[in-house]
Amino acid sequence: MVTKSSKNETHADRLAKEQKTISVSQFFERNRHLLGFDNPLKALSTTIKELVDNALDACQEITILPEILVQIQEKDKKNGRYVIIVEDNGPGIVKEQIPKVFAKLLYGSKFSKMQQSRGQQGIGVSASVLYGQLTTGKSSKITSKIGKDKPAHFYELHIDINHNEPEIVQDKIIEWSIKDHGTRVEIELEGKYQRGRLSVEEYVRQTAISNPHAQITFIAPDNEVTKYKRVTEQLPKEPKEIKPHPYGVELGVLIRMFKATQAKTLQHFFTTEFSRVSPQVVKEICKKSGVSPTTKTQSINHQEASNIFDAIKTTKIMAPPTNCLSPITEEILLKGLKKEVTAEFYTSTTRPPTVYRGMPFQIECGFAYGGDLRADELAKLMRFANRVPLQYMQSACAISKATLQTAWKNYGLSQSKGALPSAPIVIAVHIASVWVPFTSESKEAIAHYPEIVKEIKLAIQECGRKLGVYLRRKKRDAETERKKSYIIKYIPHVGEALQEILEITDTQKEKVQKLLKAKFEAPPEEQK
Repeated sequence: MVTKSSKNETHADRLAKEQKTISVSQFFERNRHLLGFDNPLKALSTTIKELVDNALDACQEITILPEILVQIQEKDKKNGRYVIIVEDNGPGIVKEQIPKVFAKLLYGSKFSKMQQSRGQQGIGVSASVLYGQLTTGKSSKITSKIGKDKPAHFYELHIDINHNEPEIVQDKIIEWSIKDHGTRVEIELEGKYQRGRLSVEEYVRQTAISNPHAQITFIAPDNEVTKYKRVTEQLPKEPKEIKPHPYGVELGVLIRMFKATQAKTLQHFFTTEFSRVSPQVVKEICKKSGVSPTTKTQSINHQEASNIFDAIKTTKIMAPPTNCLSPITEEILLKGLKKEVTAEFYTSTTRPPTVYRGMPFQIECGFAYGGDLRADELAKLMRFANRVPLQYMQSACAISKATLQTAWKNYGLSQSKGALPSAPIVIAVHIASVWVPFTSESKEAIAHYPEIVKEIKLAIQECGRKLGVYLRRKKRDAETERKKSYIIKYIPHVGEALQEILEITDTQKEKVQKLLKAKFEAPPEEQK
Protein backbone atom coordinates (compact mmCIF):
# COMPACT_ATOMS: atom_id res chain seq x y z
CA MET A 1 0.00 0.00 0.00
CA VAL A 2 1.38 3.43 -1.02
CA THR A 3 1.25 6.11 1.64
CA LYS A 4 -0.01 9.49 0.39
CA SER A 5 0.27 12.97 1.75
CA SER A 6 -2.75 15.16 2.38
CA LYS A 7 -2.59 16.38 -1.21
CA ASN A 8 -2.59 12.86 -2.67
CA GLU A 9 1.16 13.14 -3.36
CA THR A 10 3.19 9.95 -3.00
CA HIS A 11 6.64 9.76 -1.46
CA ALA A 12 8.00 9.00 -4.93
CA ASP A 13 6.46 12.24 -6.25
CA ARG A 14 8.05 14.23 -3.43
CA LEU A 15 11.46 12.60 -3.90
CA ALA A 16 11.27 13.24 -7.65
CA LYS A 17 10.83 16.97 -7.02
CA GLU A 18 13.92 17.01 -4.80
CA GLN A 19 16.15 15.50 -7.48
CA LYS A 20 18.08 17.95 -9.61
CA THR A 21 21.17 18.21 -11.77
CA ILE A 22 24.30 19.53 -10.08
CA SER A 23 27.09 21.32 -11.88
CA VAL A 24 30.68 20.10 -11.83
CA SER A 25 31.59 23.27 -9.91
CA GLN A 26 29.10 22.35 -7.18
CA PHE A 27 30.55 18.85 -7.00
CA PHE A 28 34.13 20.06 -6.59
CA GLU A 29 33.01 22.78 -4.19
CA ARG A 30 32.15 19.99 -1.73
CA ASN A 31 34.94 17.63 -2.82
CA ARG A 32 37.88 19.96 -3.32
CA HIS A 33 40.22 17.39 -1.71
CA LEU A 34 39.90 15.39 -4.92
CA LEU A 35 41.69 18.20 -6.76
CA GLY A 36 44.57 18.53 -4.29
CA PHE A 37 43.14 21.19 -1.97
CA ASP A 38 43.09 19.01 1.16
CA ASN A 39 44.73 21.57 3.43
CA PRO A 40 46.16 25.12 3.27
CA LEU A 41 49.76 23.89 2.78
CA LYS A 42 48.90 21.64 -0.14
CA ALA A 43 46.45 24.19 -1.59
CA LEU A 44 49.23 26.76 -1.98
CA SER A 45 51.52 24.26 -3.71
CA THR A 46 48.73 22.88 -5.92
CA THR A 47 47.74 26.35 -7.15
CA ILE A 48 51.29 27.23 -8.15
CA LYS A 49 51.73 23.81 -9.73
CA GLU A 50 48.65 24.26 -11.95
CA LEU A 51 49.65 27.76 -13.02
CA VAL A 52 53.28 26.83 -13.77
CA ASP A 53 52.20 23.72 -15.70
CA ASN A 54 49.94 25.87 -17.89
CA ALA A 55 52.76 28.37 -18.45
CA LEU A 56 55.24 25.66 -19.51
CA ASP A 57 52.70 24.02 -21.83
CA ALA A 58 51.84 27.37 -23.41
CA CYS A 59 55.50 28.15 -24.15
CA GLN A 60 56.05 24.66 -25.54
CA GLU A 61 53.13 25.08 -27.96
CA ILE A 62 54.84 28.03 -29.67
CA THR A 63 58.37 26.57 -29.25
CA ILE A 64 59.72 29.41 -27.13
CA LEU A 65 62.09 29.14 -24.16
CA PRO A 66 59.98 29.71 -21.02
CA GLU A 67 60.59 32.66 -18.71
CA ILE A 68 58.32 32.31 -15.69
CA LEU A 69 57.82 34.46 -12.63
CA VAL A 70 56.35 32.84 -9.49
CA GLN A 71 55.58 35.16 -6.59
CA ILE A 72 53.85 34.67 -3.24
CA GLN A 73 52.67 37.81 -1.45
CA GLU A 74 51.52 37.66 2.16
CA LYS A 75 48.15 39.44 2.28
CA ASP A 76 46.92 38.63 5.80
CA LYS A 77 49.33 36.69 8.03
CA LYS A 78 46.81 36.21 10.85
CA ASN A 79 44.24 34.49 8.61
CA GLY A 80 46.77 32.81 6.32
CA ARG A 81 45.87 34.69 3.14
CA TYR A 82 48.27 34.93 0.22
CA VAL A 83 48.24 36.29 -3.30
CA ILE A 84 49.74 33.91 -5.85
CA ILE A 85 51.17 35.52 -9.01
CA VAL A 86 52.42 33.52 -11.99
CA GLU A 87 53.54 35.31 -15.13
CA ASP A 88 54.84 33.78 -18.37
CA ASN A 89 56.03 34.73 -21.86
CA GLY A 90 53.71 32.30 -23.65
CA PRO A 91 51.38 33.06 -26.57
CA GLY A 92 48.69 34.58 -24.35
CA ILE A 93 44.97 33.77 -24.60
CA VAL A 94 42.49 35.40 -26.97
CA LYS A 95 40.03 37.70 -25.23
CA GLU A 96 36.91 35.56 -25.78
CA GLN A 97 38.53 32.47 -24.27
CA ILE A 98 39.93 34.00 -21.06
CA PRO A 99 36.72 33.73 -18.96
CA LYS A 100 36.11 30.09 -19.97
CA VAL A 101 39.72 28.96 -19.50
CA PHE A 102 39.95 30.37 -15.96
CA ALA A 103 36.36 30.24 -14.69
CA LYS A 104 34.75 27.12 -16.17
CA LEU A 105 35.71 23.66 -14.93
CA LEU A 106 36.21 20.89 -17.49
CA TYR A 107 36.97 23.38 -20.25
CA GLY A 108 40.16 22.71 -22.19
CA SER A 109 41.74 21.62 -25.45
CA LYS A 110 43.84 18.65 -24.32
CA PHE A 111 41.34 16.10 -23.05
CA SER A 112 40.84 14.35 -26.41
CA LYS A 113 44.32 14.88 -27.83
CA MET A 114 46.50 11.79 -28.08
CA GLN A 115 49.81 13.54 -27.40
CA GLN A 116 51.95 14.23 -24.38
CA SER A 117 51.02 17.34 -22.39
CA ARG A 118 51.08 18.45 -18.76
CA GLY A 119 47.38 19.24 -18.56
CA GLN A 120 44.78 16.62 -19.37
CA GLN A 121 41.39 17.27 -17.80
CA GLY A 122 40.67 21.01 -18.10
CA ILE A 123 40.23 21.26 -14.33
CA GLY A 124 43.48 22.51 -12.77
CA VAL A 125 43.66 26.28 -13.20
CA SER A 126 39.88 26.84 -12.89
CA ALA A 127 39.89 24.69 -9.73
CA SER A 128 42.50 27.04 -8.26
CA VAL A 129 40.27 30.01 -9.10
CA LEU A 130 37.36 28.17 -7.45
CA TYR A 131 39.41 27.46 -4.31
CA GLY A 132 40.49 31.08 -4.04
CA GLN A 133 36.89 32.20 -4.44
CA LEU A 134 35.64 29.78 -1.76
CA THR A 135 38.28 30.67 0.84
CA THR A 136 38.54 34.45 0.38
CA GLY A 137 35.49 35.47 -1.66
CA LYS A 138 37.83 37.43 -3.94
CA SER A 139 37.83 37.32 -7.73
CA SER A 140 40.91 36.23 -9.67
CA LYS A 141 42.76 38.67 -11.93
CA ILE A 142 44.03 37.70 -15.36
CA THR A 143 46.06 39.77 -17.82
CA SER A 144 46.75 38.42 -21.29
CA LYS A 145 48.47 39.75 -24.41
CA ILE A 146 48.73 37.82 -27.68
CA GLY A 147 51.13 40.02 -29.68
CA LYS A 148 53.46 43.00 -29.65
CA ASP A 149 50.99 45.31 -31.39
CA LYS A 150 47.95 43.79 -29.67
CA PRO A 151 46.18 45.23 -26.60
CA ALA A 152 46.53 43.64 -23.15
CA HIS A 153 43.18 42.46 -21.78
CA PHE A 154 42.55 42.49 -18.04
CA TYR A 155 39.78 40.44 -16.41
CA GLU A 156 38.47 39.96 -12.89
CA LEU A 157 36.57 36.67 -12.78
CA HIS A 158 34.26 34.71 -10.51
CA ILE A 159 32.76 31.28 -11.10
CA ASP A 160 28.99 30.89 -11.07
CA ILE A 161 29.06 27.65 -9.10
CA ASN A 162 25.41 26.74 -9.74
CA HIS A 163 25.89 26.76 -13.52
CA ASN A 164 29.66 26.27 -13.86
CA GLU A 165 29.90 29.45 -15.91
CA PRO A 166 32.24 32.48 -15.64
CA GLU A 167 31.07 35.71 -14.05
CA ILE A 168 32.95 38.74 -15.36
CA VAL A 169 33.51 41.29 -12.59
CA GLN A 170 35.71 43.57 -14.68
CA ASP A 171 36.86 43.61 -18.30
CA LYS A 172 39.19 46.30 -19.65
CA ILE A 173 42.25 47.03 -21.78
CA ILE A 174 45.39 48.02 -19.85
CA GLU A 175 48.99 48.99 -20.55
CA TRP A 176 51.38 46.01 -20.30
CA SER A 177 54.49 47.02 -22.15
CA ILE A 178 56.98 44.76 -20.37
CA LYS A 179 56.00 41.79 -22.57
CA ASP A 180 55.21 41.32 -26.25
CA HIS A 181 52.97 38.38 -25.33
CA GLY A 182 52.16 36.31 -22.28
CA THR A 183 49.76 35.75 -19.41
CA ARG A 184 49.71 36.93 -15.79
CA VAL A 185 47.42 35.33 -13.19
CA GLU A 186 46.74 36.59 -9.65
CA ILE A 187 44.74 34.45 -7.22
CA GLU A 188 44.09 35.36 -3.59
CA LEU A 189 43.56 32.31 -1.42
CA GLU A 190 43.84 30.80 2.02
CA GLY A 191 47.05 28.86 2.41
CA LYS A 192 50.04 28.00 4.53
CA TYR A 193 53.58 28.84 3.53
CA GLN A 194 56.55 26.90 4.85
CA ARG A 195 59.91 25.70 3.62
CA GLY A 196 60.97 22.08 3.50
CA ARG A 197 60.23 18.80 1.75
CA LEU A 198 56.69 19.55 0.54
CA SER A 199 57.19 23.28 0.05
CA VAL A 200 56.61 25.48 -2.96
CA GLU A 201 60.38 25.99 -3.22
CA GLU A 202 60.89 22.24 -3.52
CA TYR A 203 58.26 22.05 -6.27
CA VAL A 204 59.92 24.89 -8.22
CA ARG A 205 63.35 23.28 -7.74
CA GLN A 206 62.14 19.93 -9.05
CA THR A 207 60.43 21.70 -11.97
CA ALA A 208 63.80 23.26 -12.82
CA ILE A 209 65.35 19.76 -12.83
CA SER A 210 62.75 18.28 -15.22
CA ASN A 211 62.60 21.46 -17.34
CA PRO A 212 66.21 22.72 -17.49
CA HIS A 213 65.33 24.74 -20.61
CA ALA A 214 63.09 27.00 -18.48
CA GLN A 215 64.16 30.08 -16.57
CA ILE A 216 62.16 30.47 -13.38
CA THR A 217 62.26 33.34 -10.89
CA PHE A 218 60.74 32.62 -7.49
CA ILE A 219 59.92 35.41 -5.02
CA ALA A 220 59.03 34.21 -1.51
CA PRO A 221 56.69 36.09 0.89
CA ASP A 222 59.76 37.66 2.59
CA ASN A 223 60.82 39.00 -0.87
CA GLU A 224 63.79 36.61 -1.07
CA VAL A 225 64.47 36.05 -4.78
CA THR A 226 65.71 32.71 -6.12
CA LYS A 227 66.58 32.38 -9.81
CA TYR A 228 66.67 29.00 -11.52
CA LYS A 229 68.65 29.66 -14.69
CA ARG A 230 68.28 27.52 -17.77
CA VAL A 231 71.22 25.26 -18.57
CA THR A 232 70.18 24.32 -22.09
CA GLU A 233 68.77 26.21 -25.06
CA GLN A 234 67.43 22.95 -26.44
CA LEU A 235 63.63 22.91 -26.47
CA PRO A 236 61.79 19.64 -25.77
CA LYS A 237 60.91 17.62 -28.83
CA GLU A 238 57.46 18.63 -30.03
CA PRO A 239 55.05 15.68 -29.60
CA LYS A 240 52.75 14.82 -32.50
CA GLU A 241 49.07 14.04 -32.10
CA ILE A 242 48.14 10.46 -33.00
CA LYS A 243 44.96 8.44 -33.43
CA PRO A 244 43.87 6.04 -30.66
CA HIS A 245 45.13 2.48 -30.79
CA PRO A 246 42.58 -0.40 -30.99
CA TYR A 247 44.04 -2.11 -27.91
CA GLY A 248 43.17 0.90 -25.75
CA VAL A 249 39.48 1.15 -26.77
CA GLU A 250 36.70 -0.39 -24.67
CA LEU A 251 33.47 -1.81 -26.08
CA GLY A 252 31.27 1.14 -25.12
CA VAL A 253 33.74 3.59 -26.65
CA LEU A 254 33.91 1.51 -29.84
CA ILE A 255 30.11 1.56 -30.19
CA ARG A 256 30.10 5.34 -29.69
CA MET A 257 32.80 5.72 -32.34
CA PHE A 258 30.72 3.70 -34.81
CA LYS A 259 27.83 6.13 -34.31
CA ALA A 260 29.94 9.30 -34.52
CA THR A 261 32.30 8.46 -37.40
CA GLN A 262 32.08 9.99 -40.88
CA ALA A 263 33.53 6.80 -42.38
CA LYS A 264 30.96 4.92 -44.44
CA THR A 265 32.33 1.38 -44.23
CA LEU A 266 34.04 -0.70 -41.55
CA GLN A 267 37.20 -0.85 -43.67
CA HIS A 268 37.36 2.94 -43.95
CA PHE A 269 36.50 3.35 -40.25
CA PHE A 270 39.44 1.29 -38.97
CA THR A 271 42.03 2.82 -41.31
CA THR A 272 41.03 6.43 -40.56
CA GLU A 273 39.95 6.39 -36.89
CA PHE A 274 42.82 4.29 -35.48
CA SER A 275 46.60 4.22 -35.68
CA ARG A 276 48.61 1.22 -36.89
CA VAL A 277 45.63 -0.50 -38.57
CA SER A 278 46.43 -1.56 -42.14
CA PRO A 279 43.89 -2.94 -44.66
CA GLN A 280 45.34 -6.40 -44.03
CA VAL A 281 44.72 -6.08 -40.27
CA VAL A 282 41.14 -4.93 -40.97
CA LYS A 283 40.54 -8.06 -43.08
CA GLU A 284 41.84 -10.26 -40.24
CA ILE A 285 39.60 -8.52 -37.67
CA CYS A 286 36.57 -8.82 -39.95
CA LYS A 287 37.27 -12.47 -40.69
CA LYS A 288 37.48 -13.33 -36.98
CA SER A 289 34.34 -11.31 -36.13
CA GLY A 290 32.27 -12.52 -39.07
CA VAL A 291 31.49 -8.93 -40.15
CA SER A 292 32.24 -7.84 -43.73
CA PRO A 293 34.73 -4.96 -44.27
CA THR A 294 32.14 -3.28 -46.52
CA THR A 295 29.49 -3.23 -43.77
CA LYS A 296 28.03 0.26 -43.19
CA THR A 297 29.29 1.56 -39.83
CA GLN A 298 25.91 3.07 -38.93
CA SER A 299 24.21 -0.30 -39.33
CA ILE A 300 26.48 -2.27 -36.96
CA ASN A 301 24.43 -3.65 -34.07
CA HIS A 302 25.55 -4.41 -30.51
CA GLN A 303 26.34 -8.08 -31.13
CA GLU A 304 28.46 -7.29 -34.21
CA ALA A 305 30.30 -4.58 -32.27
CA SER A 306 30.97 -7.09 -29.47
CA ASN A 307 32.32 -9.62 -31.99
CA ILE A 308 34.59 -6.97 -33.53
CA PHE A 309 35.82 -5.98 -30.07
CA ASP A 310 36.70 -9.59 -29.22
CA ALA A 311 38.43 -9.99 -32.59
CA ILE A 312 40.63 -6.93 -31.93
CA LYS A 313 41.93 -8.51 -28.71
CA THR A 314 43.10 -11.65 -30.56
CA THR A 315 44.60 -9.86 -33.57
CA LYS A 316 48.26 -8.88 -33.60
CA ILE A 317 48.47 -5.14 -34.22
CA MET A 318 51.64 -3.09 -34.38
CA ALA A 319 52.31 -0.96 -31.28
CA PRO A 320 51.20 2.67 -31.56
CA PRO A 321 53.67 5.30 -32.85
CA THR A 322 55.79 7.02 -30.21
CA ASN A 323 56.31 10.41 -31.88
CA CYS A 324 53.48 11.56 -29.60
CA LEU A 325 55.97 11.48 -26.70
CA SER A 326 58.56 14.05 -25.67
CA PRO A 327 60.96 12.52 -23.11
CA ILE A 328 63.43 14.68 -21.18
CA THR A 329 66.32 12.56 -22.64
CA GLU A 330 69.36 11.21 -20.78
CA GLU A 331 71.60 14.20 -21.53
CA ILE A 332 69.09 16.87 -20.47
CA LEU A 333 68.03 14.96 -17.34
CA LEU A 334 71.70 14.82 -16.31
CA LYS A 335 72.04 18.57 -16.86
CA GLY A 336 68.97 19.17 -14.71
CA LEU A 337 70.30 17.00 -11.87
CA LYS A 338 73.78 18.55 -11.99
CA LYS A 339 72.25 22.02 -11.89
CA GLU A 340 70.25 21.48 -8.69
CA VAL A 341 71.98 18.59 -6.85
CA THR A 342 75.63 18.76 -5.75
CA ALA A 343 76.90 15.19 -5.97
CA GLU A 344 80.01 13.21 -6.95
CA PHE A 345 78.38 10.74 -9.36
CA TYR A 346 75.54 11.16 -11.85
CA THR A 347 73.90 8.78 -14.27
CA SER A 348 70.66 8.57 -16.26
CA THR A 349 68.85 6.42 -18.76
CA THR A 350 65.87 6.64 -21.10
CA ARG A 351 64.02 3.40 -21.76
CA PRO A 352 62.59 2.54 -25.20
CA PRO A 353 58.89 3.49 -25.56
CA THR A 354 56.25 0.85 -24.83
CA VAL A 355 52.47 0.70 -24.23
CA TYR A 356 49.79 0.03 -21.63
CA ARG A 357 46.17 -0.39 -22.74
CA GLY A 358 47.20 0.87 -26.18
CA MET A 359 48.66 4.06 -24.65
CA PRO A 360 52.33 4.83 -25.48
CA PHE A 361 54.60 5.71 -22.56
CA GLN A 362 58.29 6.02 -21.83
CA ILE A 363 60.25 5.80 -18.57
CA GLU A 364 63.39 7.75 -17.67
CA CYS A 365 65.55 7.54 -14.57
CA GLY A 366 68.46 9.50 -13.14
CA PHE A 367 70.69 9.14 -10.04
CA ALA A 368 72.80 11.68 -8.16
CA TYR A 369 75.06 10.10 -5.52
CA GLY A 370 77.38 11.42 -2.79
CA GLY A 371 78.69 14.98 -2.64
CA ASP A 372 76.63 17.22 -0.35
CA LEU A 373 73.93 14.57 0.12
CA ARG A 374 73.61 13.13 3.62
CA ALA A 375 74.67 9.52 4.09
CA ASP A 376 72.63 8.97 7.28
CA GLU A 377 69.24 9.56 5.61
CA LEU A 378 67.00 7.54 3.31
CA ALA A 379 67.28 8.12 -0.42
CA LYS A 380 65.31 11.04 -1.81
CA LEU A 381 62.81 9.97 -4.48
CA MET A 382 61.72 12.54 -7.07
CA ARG A 383 58.70 11.54 -9.17
CA PHE A 384 57.77 13.24 -12.44
CA ALA A 385 54.90 12.78 -14.91
CA ASN A 386 55.16 14.63 -18.25
CA ARG A 387 57.88 16.81 -16.68
CA VAL A 388 55.65 17.74 -13.71
CA PRO A 389 56.88 16.99 -10.14
CA LEU A 390 54.60 14.79 -8.01
CA GLN A 391 55.06 15.81 -4.37
CA TYR A 392 52.19 14.15 -2.54
CA MET A 393 50.70 10.62 -2.22
CA GLN A 394 54.13 9.04 -2.68
CA SER A 395 53.20 5.73 -1.04
CA ALA A 396 50.28 5.22 -3.45
CA CYS A 397 52.39 5.70 -6.59
CA ALA A 398 53.67 3.05 -9.01
CA ILE A 399 57.07 4.80 -9.05
CA SER A 400 57.41 4.32 -5.28
CA LYS A 401 56.29 0.69 -5.52
CA ALA A 402 58.88 -0.11 -8.19
CA THR A 403 61.63 1.71 -6.25
CA LEU A 404 60.87 -0.15 -3.01
CA GLN A 405 60.81 -3.50 -4.81
CA THR A 406 64.30 -2.94 -6.25
CA ALA A 407 67.09 -4.97 -4.60
CA TRP A 408 69.40 -2.05 -3.82
CA LYS A 409 71.94 -4.27 -2.05
CA ASN A 410 72.93 -5.59 -5.49
CA TYR A 411 74.31 -2.12 -6.22
CA GLY A 412 76.19 -1.62 -2.96
CA LEU A 413 73.52 0.25 -0.98
CA SER A 414 72.02 -0.83 2.34
CA GLN A 415 68.24 -1.26 2.46
CA SER A 416 65.76 -2.31 5.12
CA LYS A 417 62.78 -4.39 4.08
CA GLY A 418 59.98 -2.28 2.63
CA ALA A 419 62.01 0.95 2.70
CA LEU A 420 64.07 3.13 0.41
CA PRO A 421 67.83 2.53 0.52
CA SER A 422 69.79 4.32 3.23
CA ALA A 423 72.35 6.23 1.20
CA PRO A 424 73.34 9.72 -0.01
CA ILE A 425 71.37 9.42 -3.25
CA VAL A 426 68.65 11.22 -5.20
CA ILE A 427 66.52 9.00 -7.45
CA ALA A 428 64.57 10.79 -10.19
CA VAL A 429 61.99 8.82 -12.21
CA HIS A 430 59.99 10.34 -15.08
CA ILE A 431 57.05 8.91 -17.03
CA ALA A 432 56.12 10.47 -20.37
CA SER A 433 52.76 9.41 -21.78
CA VAL A 434 49.85 10.61 -23.90
CA TRP A 435 47.61 9.79 -20.94
CA VAL A 436 49.22 9.33 -17.54
CA PRO A 437 47.02 7.00 -15.43
CA PHE A 438 46.74 9.13 -12.29
CA THR A 439 44.93 7.61 -9.32
CA SER A 440 42.85 10.77 -8.72
CA GLU A 441 42.00 14.19 -10.13
CA SER A 442 44.75 15.76 -8.01
CA LYS A 443 47.33 14.06 -10.28
CA GLU A 444 49.79 13.12 -7.54
CA ALA A 445 50.18 9.35 -7.91
CA ILE A 446 50.39 6.94 -10.86
CA ALA A 447 48.27 3.79 -11.02
CA HIS A 448 49.99 0.41 -10.61
CA TYR A 449 49.77 -0.90 -14.17
CA PRO A 450 52.09 -3.93 -14.40
CA GLU A 451 53.62 -2.66 -17.66
CA ILE A 452 54.51 0.67 -16.04
CA VAL A 453 55.93 -0.87 -12.84
CA LYS A 454 58.05 -3.25 -14.93
CA GLU A 455 59.54 -0.44 -17.04
CA ILE A 456 60.30 1.67 -13.97
CA LYS A 457 62.15 -1.28 -12.39
CA LEU A 458 64.18 -1.83 -15.56
CA ALA A 459 65.16 1.85 -15.71
CA ILE A 460 66.19 1.88 -12.03
CA GLN A 461 68.18 -1.34 -12.46
CA GLU A 462 70.00 0.10 -15.47
CA CYS A 463 71.11 3.14 -13.48
CA GLY A 464 71.78 0.90 -10.46
CA ARG A 465 74.29 -1.19 -12.40
CA LYS A 466 76.23 1.96 -13.38
CA LEU A 467 76.19 3.11 -9.75
CA GLY A 468 77.37 -0.33 -8.60
CA VAL A 469 80.35 -0.18 -10.97
CA TYR A 470 81.26 3.28 -9.64
CA LEU A 471 80.98 2.23 -5.98
CA ARG A 472 83.09 -0.92 -6.51
CA ARG A 473 85.76 1.12 -8.27
CA LYS A 474 85.62 3.70 -5.49
CA LYS A 475 86.04 0.92 -2.91
CA ARG A 476 89.04 -0.51 -4.79
CA ASP A 477 90.63 2.94 -5.03
CA ALA A 478 90.08 3.49 -1.30
CA GLU A 479 91.73 0.13 -0.53
CA THR A 480 94.68 1.03 -2.73
CA GLU A 481 95.03 4.38 -0.97
CA ARG A 482 94.87 2.62 2.41
CA LYS A 483 97.72 0.27 1.46
CA LYS A 484 99.67 3.17 0.01
CA SER A 485 99.32 5.09 3.28
CA TYR A 486 100.79 2.11 5.16
CA ILE A 487 103.79 2.10 2.85
CA ILE A 488 104.31 5.86 3.25
CA LYS A 489 103.97 5.54 7.02
CA TYR A 490 106.33 2.59 7.62
CA ILE A 491 108.88 2.64 4.78
CA PRO A 492 111.08 5.31 6.42
CA HIS A 493 111.41 3.12 9.53
CA VAL A 494 112.24 0.10 7.38
CA GLY A 495 114.85 2.15 5.55
CA GLU A 496 116.51 3.24 8.77
CA ALA A 497 116.60 -0.37 10.03
CA LEU A 498 118.20 -1.57 6.78
CA GLN A 499 120.77 1.23 6.96
CA GLU A 500 121.83 0.04 10.41
CA ILE A 501 121.90 -3.65 9.40
CA LEU A 502 123.96 -2.98 6.23
CA GLU A 503 126.11 -0.39 8.02
CA ILE A 504 125.51 2.24 5.32
CA THR A 505 126.88 5.67 6.17
CA ASP A 506 124.84 8.86 5.80
CA THR A 507 127.18 9.96 2.95
CA GLN A 508 126.48 6.75 1.01
CA LYS A 509 122.74 7.12 1.71
CA GLU A 510 122.68 10.67 0.31
CA LYS A 511 124.60 9.57 -2.79
CA VAL A 512 122.03 6.80 -3.51
CA GLN A 513 119.14 9.19 -2.93
CA LYS A 514 120.62 11.68 -5.46
CA LEU A 515 121.04 8.93 -8.06
CA LEU A 516 117.47 7.71 -7.56
CA LYS A 517 116.11 11.25 -7.71
CA ALA A 518 117.97 11.95 -10.95
CA LYS A 519 116.71 8.69 -12.42
CA PHE A 520 113.00 9.33 -11.62
CA GLU A 521 113.13 12.97 -12.75
CA ALA A 522 114.66 12.03 -16.09
CA PRO A 523 112.50 11.59 -19.25
CA PRO A 524 110.84 8.15 -19.57
CA GLU A 525 113.18 7.03 -22.38
CA GLU A 526 116.28 7.78 -20.23
CA GLN A 527 114.76 6.00 -17.20
CA LYS A 528 114.86 2.75 -19.19
